[in-house]
Order: sequence, then structure tokens, then C-alpha cells
Amino acid sequence: MRKTNDIFEKRLAKHMDELRWLYMELYDNEAMFAELCEQMQNYYHARNAKLRKRDLEKEKDQAWYRKKNMLGMMLYIDNFAGNLRGVKGKLKYLEECGVNCVHLMPFLDSPKGRSDGGYAVADFRKVKPELGTIEDLADLAEACHEKDMNLCMDFVMNHNSEDKEWAQKARMGEGEYMSRYFFCDNENYVREYEKTVPQVFPETAPGNFTWLPEIGHYVLTTFYPYQWDLNYKNPRVFNEMMYNFLFLVNQGIDILRIDAVPYIWKEMGTSCRNLPQVHTIVRMMRMIGEIVCPSVVLLGEVVMEPEKVVPYFGTIEKPECHMLYNVTMMATTWNTVATRDTRLLRMQLDIMNNLPKEYTFLNYLRCHDDIGWGLDFQTLAGWGMQEVPHKRYLNDFFTGKIAESVSRGELYNEDPITGDARFCATTASMCGIESAGFEQNEEKKKRAVRFDLMLHAYMMVQSGIPMLYSGDEIGQVNDYTYKNDPEKRVDSRYIHRGKFDWKLADGRKRNGTVQKELFDGIGKLRSIRSKEKVFDASANVWTLDTWENGILGVVRELEGEQMTAFFNFAEEDRTAWIEEEGEYMDLYTGKKVSLQAIKMEGHSFVLAKKC
Repeated sequence: MRKTNDIFEKRLAKHMDELRWLYMELYDNEAMFAELCEQMQNYYHARNAKLRKRDLEKEKDQAWYRKKNMLGMMLYIDNFAGNLRGVKGKLKYLEECGVNCVHLMPFLDSPKGRSDGGYAVADFRKVKPELGTIEDLADLAEACHEKDMNLCMDFVMNHNSEDKEWAQKARMGEGEYMSRYFFCDNENYVREYEKTVPQVFPETAPGNFTWLPEIGHYVLTTFYPYQWDLNYKNPRVFNEMMYNFLFLVNQGIDILRIDAVPYIWKEMGTSCRNLPQVHTIVRMMRMIGEIVCPSVVLLGEVVMEPEKVVPYFGTIEKPECHMLYNVTMMATTWNTVATRDTRLLRMQLDIMNNLPKEYTFLNYLRCHDDIGWGLDFQTLAGWGMQEVPHKRYLNDFFTGKIAESVSRGELYNEDPITGDARFCATTASMCGIESAGFEQNEEKKKRAVRFDLMLHAYMMVQSGIPMLYSGDEIGQVNDYTYKNDPEKRVDSRYIHRGKFDWKLADGRKRNGTVQKELFDGIGKLRSIRSKEKVFDASANVWTLDTWENGILGVVRELEGEQMTAFFNFAEEDRTAWIEEEGEYMDLYTGKKVSLQAIKMEGHSFVLAKKC
């Protein structure tokens, strides 16, 4: 016991001065800070021996999550395997996929029909009954750890469900609990607030406040009326949410995805986005983690323009999030698909590749959410692409309304006045696997598979951690059955949240199937990434001018080894006009290639390493 106390005290001492300074700057409350420190110690001692051992091991290897063999997968528990015990039973399949980071989509208790896909949490310490129990979660985490897998979950900090006990007491007029949210009884206050604060969902959930007639007050609900924003100006809110954070990681969670980070702090007269106090809160959370559970990694979800995303890493000296979602790159990738123009993608890759190598992005083609077209329209305008018509073009392209498009999908949150909308679909459906199957066109299917693999190769070549969306490894297409469910039909995002098709997955073992081609192809890419030195996080990376806007060139170099990768985003053959001397081998095909004016098939890729 003395040894464990010494470890805690040593970690606490390392951060105490800064943690206390930041806390007092925000709250000026000695009693609440003392309570926080006491609870941190309690949660440290509540952490089981296996987790404390894991902490010590990963403290010695603090960059463990940046290793080139990392591969994640996002999945919905119920869709994938029914419940938490079912996921445990499917770990062998995830091992076969090469996955060592399993991201469980929201599973904490939330009210049916008012859950926002699980992001309206009613109880942070209870699993949805249909998915299992907290004990099942801890059991799954232990099973993952035995297979050298990491477990990731969402932590919804900005808001909670109106069904949460706090909200229920606040609705009854209890002042202590009302102070944990943002209440007002004055319409003028609402109007003044909304002068500077944009709406998140102007069509499906207009406004930022919801009227509660039973108590004659408005309550702040940035996202949906049933999601009440938490008031982090109240130290009780911060403390209690930190205790929830520590309780969850003590079940064995390795990576905590912080949902909607930029929204956490509100100030009248501002946009209530990315305020300095948000960074203070995330920095304190980082330190609390390093004191109690240093093996735990914070993954920030910041759906903002690039210049507002990077600050959430903090600084090298005072870090905040360990990793950030590469949201902008996902949208820019699909913009490149539709335009066959890599210029914007190249610009953004150059910016990212010049960031400190400690800054780690989580890269993905698709996820549980829609695709919002948050592009660099200032740059695009210089190339003749104006925001409103370009967004319309992108949505028309991916819904298959444009003749040359093979994509299929549906719009989300469409604004009939502005014509603005987001887009929903699986990777396979966007690459044409769905439309080729419907037409029973084998040639189109072949091209679609090549397209899909090219995009996965491009994702694997980027610096950071590649993340698969469950079903992408077998080419699972859009699921339109959500329209038959009255609770889901209003939300088109369920089109890519269908049940995992285990019968389809069996196709990965049969020659000549789409499933086997994709599964084996992604597996080969994963193997290349794991084995080749140039994929180390410390590698130098830059883009290469190919003199062809449709072809992206990327170079990775480390300790004298170099790989040059090319990706043809156009459907027709194009030529990368480069003059690289020497003999090269394509790591994917094993064939020798020349990099002298390299001609590339439509939607193909080359991973060329000098012989």
C-alpha cells in the first residue's frame, strides 16, 4: 500500500502547482479543489492491480498509441454482436482484421427515442440494459487487454439527457441542480444569446434554448431539446464529470473520446465555441488522467476548421488531447473524389505534415456521423468553386444525381432555403460497390473494389492512426431498412449504421468475392504499414508534385529508407509526370515499377520503395 501511495503522491506532486493554479483561476474554490484531490486518490486506489500495472508499463512507453501497427475499428455493440458479451465472443474476428483498438460507439444508458444515437446520456455509470452491465464492460476490457487490444469509448461532456437525475431535479425547480445547467426566464436573454451563437441543427432542432412550461424557464439545449448543456462555470459540474471519467476508465477503458469538446464553455456575447476556458478544462483533464490513470489516452472530437482544431493538442510542454479526429481531412478526401482535383488535399496534408510529430491524428474514411462539407472555401473560391453551388454539386455527386457518379447515399439535415446539407453513406456505397451490385455489372464492381482499396491505401499512408468503420473491411453497403423503424426513419445517418452482416463476412473466405478482395487487400496494407520503417511516427513526410491534379503523390522517409506513394483520384487512366531514377518495387503488388512518367489506371495506387 505504501508503494502505491508513493506512486500517486509522486504523480500528484508533478502536476499539483499547475493543476491548482488552473482550477483556482477558473473556480477560486479551495474546498472543491481539495475534494477533487481526495477523490483522485480514491479512484487511484480503486483501480485494480492489472490496470495499475498497465499504467506503469505505458508510462515507460508514453508514445504507445502512435505505433505504426495501430489499427482501430469503430462499431456499434448491438449491430456488431448484440451486446457486450457478444463483442467479447467476436474478438477473434477483430484479431483477424488486425484491429488493436476497438472503439465502442455510445453504450451508456440513454432514453429510447430521445438518445441521439446514445449521445444523450442519462446515467454515466450504467450501461444500456439491452447491451449489458458495467461488469460486462470491465470483463470485455480485460479480455481485450489479454489480446493486446485497447478499448475506446465516448465521453459526452457538453450535455446530458433530460432524464438524468440532475435534470429531473432541476425540472422540479431545485436550485442546486438548476445551477448545473443554463436556465433563464427572460426571452430577451435568449434573443441576446442567439445574436452571436450559431445553431447546430437549424432544421431539425432550431434555436439554442428549450422552453419548460412546468417551471416557466428556458434551458440551454445546443444540440437537441432533450440534451441539456452542462454549466462548467459551476465547479460541482466539473468535479462530478471528472469522477465519472475516472469511474469509466477504472473499468478498463484505454482511450476516451471527448465528444463535442469546443462547446464545453459558454459566455454571452461570444460564439460559445473554442473559448479559452475549454482549453483550461481539457488541460486539467489531461493532468488528472496522468495522475490517476496515465495509460489512458484522450481523443478529442473537434469538428471545426483546421486552424481551430490544432490548438486542442495544447503545446509540447503543456499538452491537452493526445489525439484528435481528422475531421477536415475526411471531408476534403471525399471532395477530392468528386472533383478529381488533389490540390486542396495536398495543401492540407502539407500543413499537417509540418506540425510537431507528437501531434497525432486519427484518420478515417467514414465514421458513425454524416459528412459535413466544412471545406476551405476561401481557397476553393480561388479555383472557381463557390461555396453554395459547390456544396450542391458535392451532394448531387454523392447521391448519384450526376451521370458519372457511382456513389449512392442520402442527405442529412437538408436546409430547403439555403440548399445546404450533409451527406450519409458507407464507404462501399460511395465507391460504387452498391450501384455495381444493383446493376450486376462485374466490370463496374471490379473498378469499385479498386477504388475502395485505393482510398484505404491513401488512409494508411497518412501519418497518425488509421481507423476502420465496421463493415468497411467487407464492403458493406447502405442499409435502407432504417426507414421501416419509426424511431430511426427521421435520421438518415442510420443508413450507414446498419447491422453487421455476418453472412456477408463469410465471403471473406471465398475466392472471387468482393469481401475477400477487400478484406485481404486491407489486410495486406495493414501488414505493409506494420513492417515498413517509413511508417514510423517520426518519419519525414511530404507531398510530391505529380504535374497532374488528379494524382496525389506522398513521400515518407526515415533513416535512409524512402517510399513514394501515388493515388489516382480520377476514374480514367492518368500519368504522374515525374522523373525518379532507379529501380523501385511496388510494396502492394510485389512488382518492379519505374517512376519515369508513371501511367496509372483509374482509381489505382502505387506504393513504390527503392530497390
